[in-house]
Amino acid sequence: MPELPEVEVVRRGLERWVAHRTVADAEVLHPRAVRRHIAGPDDFAHRLKGHRIGTPSRRGKYLWLPLEDTGQAILAHLGMSGQLLVQPHEAPAEKHLRIRVRFTDALSTELRFVDQRTFGGLSLHDTTPDGLPDVIAHIARDPLDPLFDDEAFHLALRRKRTTIKRALLDQSLISGVGNIYADEALWRSRLHYERPTATFTRPRTAELLGHVRDVMNAALAVGGTSFDSLYVNINGESGYFDRSLDAYGREGLPCRRCATPMRRRPWMNRSSYFCPKCQRAPRPA
Repeated sequence: MPELPEVEVVRRGLERWVAHRTVADAEVLHPRAVRRHIAGPDDFAHRLKGHRIGTPSRRGKYLWLPLEDTGQAILAHLGMSGQLLVQPHEAPAEKHLRIRVRFTDALSTELRFVDQRTFGGLSLHDTTPDGLPDVIAHIARDPLDPLFDDEAFHLALRRKRTTIKRALLDQSLISGVGNIYADEALWRSRLHYERPTATFTRPRTAELLGHVRDVMNAALAVGGTSFDSLYVNINGESGYFDRSLDAYGREGLPCRRCATPMRRRPWMNRSSYFCPKCQRAPRPA
């Protein structure tokens, strides 16, 4: 699944190429792509037509395009393979093109939603006074948000009484962190993924947040992490932070700090990658 850096790369591209353009028409080519829009494909297309798109916004992994004059926003669920691409009108349709949005201006480009596995989609929602689509109002701020409250996060972390990787993936506690960047931040922090959150001191929490921010900013600088052609920016280009990963996907390879072979363990239907020497498992209670 794309995480904060990949979604932010897409958001920045949309801000450059889609913001402040007025929708001429929208075409839904596969109804599953708007299944979260309960009123259906025709209603979705009708409600977009004639409206001006505001500045694309993001909270954590969630991306939306506000409609400036409606109090509503298009929420994008990228899912496992969703892509938002800006393409010339004359560009051939992608094999898995699901939604096409054309604009009233003369720029000769259109917004396309392409999704091979159709797990993602677009939907229209009312927005809260803060400008969030109402269905994601419960999502916490992400660590790159200037209004993220480090102290509140630390207190919530201590109250959770869980383990640290579970906490990092809890989008109501801190948003935008997924499996890849959790493993990377924990490796940088020398923390085992099963470390109890109740053991965290303020300095330890501050150190971890610093590493979370550092790894995300490093990924942003190179366009995010792309393991295959599914994770791309709006121009269809892959990021290449995967070349810089220190933990994720490195099972059996030497730890970049101590040369101990990295390990992988099954974890919540995913995998956790860690160094058994640098990230020692907590002692059983």
